[in-house]
Amino acid sequence: MTAPFSHRAAPILPAGTRIVHVVRQFLPNRGGLEDVVANLCRAQLALGLKPSVVTLDRLFSRPELILPASEQIDGIPITRIPFRGSTRYPLAPKVFKHLREADLVHVHAIDFFFDALAVGWLLHRKPLVATTHGGFFHTADFAGLKKLWFNGPTRLSAQVYRGIAGCSTSDARMFERLAPGKVRVIENGVDLDKFAGASSPDPQRRLVSIGRFSKNKRPDRLIATMAALARRDPSWHLDMLGVASDWTEEALRKAIADAGMAQNVTLHLGLDDTAARQVMSRASFFVSASEFEGFGLALVEAMSAGLVPVVQPNAAFAGLASKFPVVRTVDFADADESALAVEQAHADLVRYPGNTRPRLSNLASYSWHEVARRYLEFYIAAL
Repeated sequence: MTAPFSHRAAPILPAGTRIVHVVRQFLPNRGGLEDVVANLCRAQLALGLKPSVVTLDRLFSRPELILPASEQIDGIPITRIPFRGSTRYPLAPKVFKHLREADLVHVHAIDFFFDALAVGWLLHRKPLVATTHGGFFHTADFAGLKKLWFNGPTRLSAQVYRGIAGCSTSDARMFERLAPGKVRVIENGVDLDKFAGASSPDPQRRLVSIGRFSKNKRPDRLIATMAALARRDPSWHLDMLGVASDWTEEALRKAIADAGMAQNVTLHLGLDDTAARQVMSRASFFVSASEFEGFGLALVEAMSAGLVPVVQPNAAFAGLASKFPVVRTVDFADADESALAVEQAHADLVRYPGNTRPRLSNLASYSWHEVARRYLEFYIAAL
């Protein structure tokens, strides 16, 4: 596994190098994967490269809506193709038709595209690289089958790729077993300006969670933690920001009502960045009960806002906690224990605000300028 990059002058690819990013979901959908690919494309455009995106023509959150077959968003050309089958492994063989002009194909996440472009390499013969984005171990569902698939088809597919970027140390360790010598750590970039300094300047008993409402994020445990907090002090409040996924809006509202938290928990679906900043401006803490994260994008965004993180110690969050002492970890499976951790974080913020609050200056390594440079070096090695 390659060590993290040192700070050096940016490597160079010829202007106009055509990089085709292949990803199952993209803009206008909002989520960590979509944001990472979009920001990487924007950074590459600024460097004089020619990135484009091939993605699916339906959003998993709104499968009835067919998106335009081609579009340009923020200067990024987007091609959308139909798919069939499960959203867990969407089958989209038309991807091969849209690789002809590519100098390099960059596959994001481990799914049908990762396997199909490897198996069909003789058809397209394009240099392939991939970013793991957590693989497919986000939940324990079908754990045995996933392990078999990982050690079988995924292992075979990985041999065709010229390089694999693990977006966390844990991802890189896992994939190094499949493709020794091909894997390096490139942590995701974060738009540090988007929420910079957005949190309340004064300590508040108000929490924010950010992210898709998927099964692995465990929004139910956040609601249970809020119930435990409210029993101690009814002034505590949680704002849950995200988009519906495994948990529908109806299911979330029912869970909130059933816990008696209608006055203490506010659900915000599909907020834009400006509205999200407004919510953060009233808050002091970021919470996440997520059992799995590929990188921890929302946590870094929250730190850029100045929110104090209290999070589940999954592998990605534990890795970030080892770098940033302001990140507190607690097992949200125990609602009383997680509530105590939040209360302690509040008490420490009141007493020691200078040592407790995250600092934007400490997050410079996650700037997109730096991450784009690392990807350029990755591409050059692959080519």
